[in-house]
Amino acid sequence: MTKTMLKPHTPKGFRDILPEEALKRRFVLGKIITVLERFGYDPLETPAIEYASILEGKYGEEERLIYKFKDRGDRDLALRFDLTVPLARVITQYGQTIPAPFKRYQIQPVWRAEKPQAGRFREFLQCDFDIIGVATPIADAEIIAVVDNILTDLGFTKYLILFNDRRVMDKVIKQSGIKTKDTLKIIRTLDKLEKIGEEEVIAELLKQGLAQTKIEMLMALLGRRPLLPKKKTEELSLEPIDAVMSQLKNFAIPQKRVFYTPTLARGLDYYTGMIIEATIEGYAAGSVGGGGRYDKLIGIFSGRSIPAVGFAFGIDRLMEAMLALNLFPICKTTQVLVTIFREDLLPASAKLVNELRTLGFNSEMYLDPSEKLARQIKYADKKGVPFVVIIGPDEVGNGTVTIKNLESGMQETIPRSELAKKLS
Repeated sequence: MTKTMLKPHTPKGFRDILPEEALKRRFVLGKIITVLERFGYDPLETPAIEYASILEGKYGEEERLIYKFKDRGDRDLALRFDLTVPLARVITQYGQTIPAPFKRYQIQPVWRAEKPQAGRFREFLQCDFDIIGVATPIADAEIIAVVDNILTDLGFTKYLILFNDRRVMDKVIKQSGIKTKDTLKIIRTLDKLEKIGEEEVIAELLKQGLAQTKIEMLMALLGRRPLLPKKKTEELSLEPIDAVMSQLKNFAIPQKRVFYTPTLARGLDYYTGMIIEATIEGYAAGSVGGGGRYDKLIGIFSGRSIPAVGFAFGIDRLMEAMLALNLFPICKTTQVLVTIFREDLLPASAKLVNELRTLGFNSEMYLDPSEKLARQIKYADKKGVPFVVIIGPDEVGNGTVTIKNLESGMQETIPRSELAKKLS
């Protein structure tokens, strides 16, 4: 019987991160972590698996995307859906031992059983940062400032941070004559405006039984305004919006990058105040991150109200945007390959590569002395190593090395004592 060959592939919506992409990812994470720690945020990690009851009832319609399963003890478990709900659990579980306020960042994968498409996977890396225990608009403004600093440090120059406030949205919905019990349902529908357009949203609201007159009033009150109105009206107070905008001046954030967007909704149920999204000009797949204030979520676990505000970047979307705008530098690990001219010269090559590593150069020695020199150089070229060093019998005899720049094709023989300076 012929044995069927197993076809190697990943499940739909999951993928391998090969070295070239992994290096780019590490570059992005390095930039992000540098900014976060500059602002005083500390790292946190939580398990990939939570009890299903911890995650259930927190995400509204999105809850259907949670990966749930039973373990061998018949316990209901789930893969981490986001990093916010696990944070709420941590605050409740370790509240007496962590500082208050608590500023944390968390960079870990999350899992969602959604339809894979451009910029969307079922397993993806997310970066969250949050401030727990502070209810002031200063904290809201700092979250926006961190987003702005991260995007700038990654090289983006044309981007917008859109923001709104759930309290303002609640008032708009109420003034439209819509019952309070329908507020979350309306917000979830409005969250689809950018994806499906105004006509489809209106059609969906009609299907939900909302009167045409109320829909027209709602859309009128949500008229798109790129800038804050100069005067508040008695009918609709924008005080929460104004409070954050005034604090942004203290963080030196240009107001041209931050826009009050009345129709910004964000569909998750747990938001209670400011909501924000970051969009990049030239990247059409959607926002690269979002967040807001969620003062009641932690109370679900703790039994008391604990103010909280935060933001989450989708790392894959950030990377796609950077690739689209050609913002990545050359990302390589190995700086130099030391070849082995022949087997009896292996000790000379090994001594040289050890010296280079001691001096701080990421150096690799080819591991098969029987391979021809041309094959060793081809390996370095395929891997993207910029320099190859050759140490043959002539070089050993006169204290020199031959260095080849694979990018330019230039090759020269120099005194061994000058090699470190040349590589620098």
